[in-house]
Amino acid sequence: MRSENKFVEIWQVTKEFPTKAGPLAVVKEFDLTIARGELCCLLGHSGCGKSTVLSMVAGLTKTTSGAIIVDDKEVVAPGPDRAVVFQSPTLFPFMTALGNVRLAVDQVNPKASAKERDALARKYLTLVGMGDAWAAKPAALAQGMRQRVGIARAFALSPRMLLLDEPFGMLDSITRVELQQTLVDIWSEHKITALMVTHDVDEALFLADRIVLMTNGPEARVGKIIDVPFARPRDRFAVIEDPRYDVLRDEMLAFLEENDPHAAVA
Repeated sequence: MRSENKFVEIWQVTKEFPTKAGPLAVVKEFDLTIARGELCCLLGHSGCGKSTVLSMVAGLTKTTSGAIIVDDKEVVAPGPDRAVVFQSPTLFPFMTALGNVRLAVDQVNPKASAKERDALARKYLTLVGMGDAWAAKPAALAQGMRQRVGIARAFALSPRMLLLDEPFGMLDSITRVELQQTLVDIWSEHKITALMVTHDVDEALFLADRIVLMTNGPEARVGKIIDVPFARPRDRFAVIEDPRYDVLRDEMLAFLEENDPHAAVA
């Protein structure tokens, strides 16, 4: 990665939480650089601090020490430049799908007319396959459909960075595969720098440009970085049939097994 293409710099970041026995460093001296337009996955066992790292990049959690720079600005608080999609979509239940996405559109397009903002919201809903369900409220939508609305809202912010915290973790396998393809298609069109947390090796290999394998916590740090060689746009079957796929998958599984031989790994 060329230094001039750096978009995110996570430098010597440590995050401690108070315990009865004293401060506990969940993440310690964590270093990572992400290139502009790159989709990077954090992968590791449960509790290794993946979501903590993502939360600090989002500005939702403060670092104990170290610094996080996004597009030459230090992260000190949340902002619309960094859109977050959580495992469970945080939609307003009293608003329609259109209304939930309009919240993001209104935030970044305050001078546009109501008609123009409605059109933008519908555009993003259409991108995620929800163009015909714009009038539905979250209670009437399946979990996967609600997550589609959450992804549409994130892209509607026109963010400089997309942060995804196991966005497909609560979905059934069929819906997960569909939404992975939706995400990679939209991301390929917009090329927004993205950081995604996952515990799924196959998901990371299909989506990411690089996979950052984290050591176990406490005091987790970067253990290994895998460069994913598959060309974009990606076809799932072509990726799986590529002889490098099994080699990379085995390498990742071996790392996870070495770090936690008693943990079950997908």
